[in-house]
Amino acid sequence: MTSFSPVSSADRTLPTATYRIQLQPEFPFAAAEAAVPRLAALGVSHLHLSPVLEAVPGSTHGYDVTDPGRVREELGGEAGLRALAATAREHGLGLVLDLVPNHMAASPRHNRALREVLREGPASPYARWFDIDWEAGDGRMLLPVLPARLSEVRDRLRVADGLLTLDGQEFPLRAGTEGLPLDELLDAQWYRLAWWRLARTELNYRRFFTISDLIGVRVEDPEVFAATHAKVLQLVADGVVEGLRIDHPDGLADPEGYLERLAEATGGRCWTVVEKILTGSEPLPASWPVAGTTGYDALRHVDGLFTDPVGADELADVYREFAGRAGDRGGYWAATARRAAYKVVTHELASETAALTRIAERICAADPALRDHAPWALHTAVRELLVRVPVYRPYRTGGEHVLTPEAARGAKAAFAVPEEATAVDVVRELALGLRGDGPEHRAFRARFAQTSSALRAKSVEDTAFYRYTPLLSANEVGGDPGRPAVTPDEFHAYCARIARDWPGTGTVLTTHDTKRSADVRAGIAVLSQCPQTWAELLEEVAGVPAPDPHLAWTAWQTAFGFGAPDPERLGPAVLKSVREAGLHTSWTEPDPAYERAVGEFVAAGPGRIPLRTASEAAFALEPHIRAHALGAALVQLTMPGVPELYQNTEREYRALVDPDNRAPYAPGPDDEKTALVRAALGLRRAHPGYFGPGGHYTALPATGPTAPHCLAFTRADRVLTAVTRLSLRLAEAGGWQDTALTLPDGRWLDVLDGVREFTGGAPTPVKLAELFEERPVALLVRA
Repeated sequence: MTSFSPVSSADRTLPTATYRIQLQPEFPFAAAEAAVPRLAALGVSHLHLSPVLEAVPGSTHGYDVTDPGRVREELGGEAGLRALAATAREHGLGLVLDLVPNHMAASPRHNRALREVLREGPASPYARWFDIDWEAGDGRMLLPVLPARLSEVRDRLRVADGLLTLDGQEFPLRAGTEGLPLDELLDAQWYRLAWWRLARTELNYRRFFTISDLIGVRVEDPEVFAATHAKVLQLVADGVVEGLRIDHPDGLADPEGYLERLAEATGGRCWTVVEKILTGSEPLPASWPVAGTTGYDALRHVDGLFTDPVGADELADVYREFAGRAGDRGGYWAATARRAAYKVVTHELASETAALTRIAERICAADPALRDHAPWALHTAVRELLVRVPVYRPYRTGGEHVLTPEAARGAKAAFAVPEEATAVDVVRELALGLRGDGPEHRAFRARFAQTSSALRAKSVEDTAFYRYTPLLSANEVGGDPGRPAVTPDEFHAYCARIARDWPGTGTVLTTHDTKRSADVRAGIAVLSQCPQTWAELLEEVAGVPAPDPHLAWTAWQTAFGFGAPDPERLGPAVLKSVREAGLHTSWTEPDPAYERAVGEFVAAGPGRIPLRTASEAAFALEPHIRAHALGAALVQLTMPGVPELYQNTEREYRALVDPDNRAPYAPGPDDEKTALVRAALGLRRAHPGYFGPGGHYTALPATGPTAPHCLAFTRADRVLTAVTRLSLRLAEAGGWQDTALTLPDGRWLDVLDGVREFTGGAPTPVKLAELFEERPVALLVRA
C-alpha cells in the first residue's frame, strides 16, 4: 500500500485515485475518519473532501464560506481535520480539499468581512474583498434580502445593540445612526435593504452566477488572496493537505494569475485540478500551472463512447414528433441554447449586463474618440457579444479565438442602424484588452469574462439542458446534446492527447454536480440503441395524462434511467427540471397550478409504474445497461488521468442531483461493480507507473465483422482494457462471430477472475466471444 509522508518538496507523486466525500454536520470529520479503513481497502490513494472552511451554519455543501481563515467547527474544527489526515495517512491515504476562491456567503450575520463592509462602507479594510460598484444607484450596496417590498415589512424591523434585525436576519448599523428615526436610519446606512426581486435589475455587487446569497471575492488582489488562503496554505505546508480542487475558476477576474499565485504559494507541492468546463474541442490553457481539470471533459468522452450516433438522431426525431418541436436535426439544439442565452442575459443577468454597460459608458465618456456611443448601443453590443461566446469565457491569451470577427458581425446584425453597430467593435476591443489598459479597461475585461461564464452556465446547463431532452444522458455538465456520441477514434485521440499533455488530469463519471449519476445515465443512454422501443414504451403509458408532452418525455426518461418507481426522489427531480426549463413555471415565478399537475402526474405515472420492467422489450434492455455501466466504469478507471470515485459509486449508484447529490456517505453492500473497481484500483496502486505520466496509451483495434463494438487499449504495454460498446446493436448484428483482438506479445492474466490466461502475439488473436464470455469487460495484466 502506498504510504504518504508530509509534503516537503515540489516533487509530488500523483494520486492514483481519489474518493469524493460529501461532508456536512450530519457527516463530519469523525465520520469520515471512521470510513477510512474501508475506503483504503478499496484502493484509492486520496480522500477528496468537500469544502471544509467555515460556512453558513447547517450548510449541507459548504460552498457558502463565511470565514476562510477557520476550519468549520460543525465538522469538527481544525483538530478534527488534522485527526482525519493522521488516520488517513496511517492507512496510506492523503487528503484533497475542495477550495472555493470565487465567492463567500452574502450573509452579514455570519460573514464578518461583509458585516464590516456594511458597517463602514468603502472605507472598510474589507471593502477590497468584494466587487461592489459604489457608484451605481445611490452610492450604497443593494442588499436584496427582504421577502417583500420594504413598505410591507417595515413594521417588523427592529433596532437594538447596534443591529437592524428582521425575522432572524441581522444587519450592522453605521456608527452614530442607532438613535435616528427608522426612515432616516435606513437612508443613513452604507447598504439599502430591498425586496429580493430587485436583484435581477438593481444589484451592484458581483455574485456567483445568479445566486445573490453568494458574493464574489476579489482574489486577484494580493492582500485578499493572502487573507483568504492563509489557512489552506498552512494546511498544505503542514502536510495535512496534498491536493486542491479549485472550484469555478472561470468566476475569477484572472484565472491564470490566480493559479500562478497559488502555485507559488504552495511551492508546487499540491496536485491541483480546476473545475474548468471545456466546450467541444476547447483546450485547457497550456500556461495554467495545474495538473488538469476535474474531469467533465473525460465524462463527456466516456459517455459518448457508449452512445449510438444513428439511434441518437432517430431518437431526436421521435422526440420532436412526440413533444411537438419543429426544427432541423442539426440546428435545433443550437437554436434552443441561443434562445436560452437571450432569456438569461436579459432577465437573470440583467444586473450584470447593466454593470458592464456602466463601465463601458465611463470609458467612453473619458475618451474623446468614443463619446458619441449611446448607452443603449453599448448595452446592446454587450448583450449580443455575450450570447455569441461559444465557450464559457475568454482568457488572458487566445480571446480573439472566442470573440471572433464573425461573432462581431452577428452582433452587429441586431442593430437597425449600421452606424450605431460600431459600438460592437468598441465592446469587443474592450473585452479583448485591445483598447486601453487603465483600471476601468481592466475591470471591463474581467467582468465581461466573468459574466460570460455565468451566462454559459445558467443558459446551457441550467436552462437549455432542460428544454431540449431527446437523450437526457447527454445533458450533463460539459456535454453536447446536439452531438452526444463519440466515436472510438475520437476517444482514442482524446486519450492520447491527455496522456501526452495532461497525464495528471482528473477523470470522473459522477460528481456532486452531475444531474444524474453514471448508472442512471447508462440506463438512459441505452435508448439511443433502440429509439423505437422507447417510442413503444411511451405509447404503453400514454394513458397517464401529463401537463404537457415535453414534461412527459423528460419525466418518463428520468424514471427509466432511475430504474425503479420512487415518487419521493423522482418528484423533486422532475419539479427541478420544469423550474429550470422556465417554460411553464420557474424558481422565481412559480405557477402553483402547473406544479401541482406535475406532482400529480409523477405520483400517478413515473413514480408508480416500473417502466424498466413494464414490458418484455424493456426488461430485455437490462443486460445492455449493465454492459454500459461496467464498460464506462472500467474505461474511466484505466484511461489516462487520475480517476475519482464519487461516494458510493464503487457499487451500483442511482442518484439524481436533487435530492440525492447532497446526501452523506452511506456504505452499502458490494456488487459486481465493486469487484471491478477494486481490481482496477488495485492495479493502479500496485503499479502507479503503468498509469502515470510514463504509462503511455496505445489503442488496440479489433478485427472482424463487429469490430467497432469493442474498444481496447493498453497502458504502458502492461495493462489491457477491453470493453463492449453498444451491446444491443451488437446482439442485433449476430454477436461477436469471428471478431478477434490481437494481444501484444506475452502471457496475459485476467485480473477480474484471477484464473483465465491469454496468449498474445499473432497469429493467434483472441476471439472476443471468448474474452467476453463471463462479462462484457476484460482487464488483463501482462504476466
